[in-house]
Amino acid sequence: MTREREAATDLRSAGLLSIVATPIGNLEDITLRALRTLREADVILAEDTRRTRILCTHHGISRPLRALHAHSSPAAIERAVQDIASGQRMALVTDAGTPLVSDPGAELVSAARERGLLVEAVPGPSAVTAALTVAAISCDTFRFLGFLPRSGRRRRDALEAIRRERGASVFFEAPQRLLATLEELADVLGSERALSVCRELTKLHEEVVRGGATELLQHFAEGARGEITIVVSGNPDENDRAAPEDAATASDPAALDERIRAELDAGRSVRDIVQVLGTVSGLPRKALYARAQACKTARDTE
Repeated sequence: MTREREAATDLRSAGLLSIVATPIGNLEDITLRALRTLREADVILAEDTRRTRILCTHHGISRPLRALHAHSSPAAIERAVQDIASGQRMALVTDAGTPLVSDPGAELVSAARERGLLVEAVPGPSAVTAALTVAAISCDTFRFLGFLPRSGRRRRDALEAIRRERGASVFFEAPQRLLATLEELADVLGSERALSVCRELTKLHEEVVRGGATELLQHFAEGARGEITIVVSGNPDENDRAAPEDAATASDPAALDERIRAELDAGRSVRDIVQVLGTVSGLPRKALYARAQACKTARDTE
């Protein structure tokens, strides 16, 4: 047996954390591997045990459920890590879709990794990719934004970043905020950019509506219900529009920091920002990385 296999065996004997994607609506949208993983788990860690119990009952799975969500205490996360270290196999699920994609769980995964425990992905449904497949919008490249900031400068910066983005932008929205968001998108994007509002994907009342922001405002004038994913087409003219801004960014440190913050608010990682701004910042890559990391740290502590 090689050292690598020995190491893998040792890790498995110490337990396993499986990150399991579950249906976003239709309960049949689940992989055979996901069903097996849930059946073999000692404990299923669920964002909402009531919703997960419905899934388990539908597929004849009877395993202990334990709540683990965004408001779980450090003690609850530590308990889960200790259980895995003691040899238990745990499956982490969210209410719908792939865990950690705008859902809780990151702290548990980080803690398990820090202890050297084995963490595996059991991939499957995602509202992001499902929306992209039916949006009728080019998605050769796209950026996922999670939920947009609710208000203030960070929200304005995020909307401006969507206007500039060359590829498609994908984000989630709550139904009660849909009209306000469409109004802001109409102001920022005008009438030319195509959007798709994808509502209740894979469910009985699935609806996908494509058009300009103003058209969509009229369609949803009486409001909307359910889970909503919005896809915005990319800006084909970004190459031309970016030149003056990039020139200012290269010559003005304050402008560079503002651009970095806008990219952070739009969901880009520090590494992605270095890639995007590397040619216009006027800084070596290491210096730009340090600057972007400093902006991120400052933002996260605000």
